[in-house]
Amino acid sequence: MSFLGWLGQPAVLPWVSLAIGLCVGSFLNVVIHRLPRMLEREWRAQCVELAAGAGPATAQREAPYNLWVPRSACPSCAHRIGALENVPLFSWLWLRGRCSACGAAISLRYPVVELAGGVVAAYAASRYGLSLAALGAIFFCCCLLSLAAIDLDTQLLPDDITLPLLWAGLAINIGATFAPLASAVIGAIAGYLALWSVYWAFKLVTGKEGMGYGDFKLLAAIGAWLGWQMLPLVILLSSVVGATVGVSLIAFGRHGRDKPIPFGPFLAAAGAIALLWGSEIARRWLPLLA
Repeated sequence: MSFLGWLGQPAVLPWVSLAIGLCVGSFLNVVIHRLPRMLEREWRAQCVELAAGAGPATAQREAPYNLWVPRSACPSCAHRIGALENVPLFSWLWLRGRCSACGAAISLRYPVVELAGGVVAAYAASRYGLSLAALGAIFFCCCLLSLAAIDLDTQLLPDDITLPLLWAGLAINIGATFAPLASAVIGAIAGYLALWSVYWAFKLVTGKEGMGYGDFKLLAAIGAWLGWQMLPLVILLSSVVGATVGVSLIAFGRHGRDKPIPFGPFLAAAGAIALLWGSEIARRWLPLLA
């Protein structure tokens, strides 16, 4: 039996995918933590360059900071994280959620993101087998997971993720992997225009901005992956869950009325649900709503 034949067996592929997904989840933690800071450094350098013409020199004096360098370290004591302390999920359990050097607490989000990456990879592999659809589903869900966490932290949905995600959705659907190409193109256009229209309608009525442009781009990317037919389900799921969570947070005093609640995590969750179970949900529940 060839290696691909062995790997594609139903008893093997999900477990291999789980292990790979855990590692991908570990990398997503790096992206979630560092990408906003990388963008901030870039914006700051551009501002300095525009204001005083000293941007390039200032940028050269700064230590390199990207997804690869410097090595990961404890934010409390700057202890460099070794290989044994960086094993996805298991290192956090072994260390009992504490830094080995100073004992500072390690956020629960790190193992949660790693576990989410592993579970998504295993489920996609078991659902789609060894195929382009499985790789695409893993890529799509991991990008959504990163965007959701970044939006929760910073209320930003970086173009560095949303725009490549949109183009990747159109590319993967050239062969109608998840939707026909025409449906994907219309989905990208309709997804952007749907929230763009809501944004301007809300602004004209209230004089306030109800959401950011990143939300438009994220829904456009979801439309490019799933096709325009899934957009009503995505909008319905994200709106219902978002409204429920928002009202609950305000009612229980966990969130101020004037403090904005990021919509990106709800869009991301709805997009992942629509990809993995959208057809079943539409077939079983949408006729009841109609």
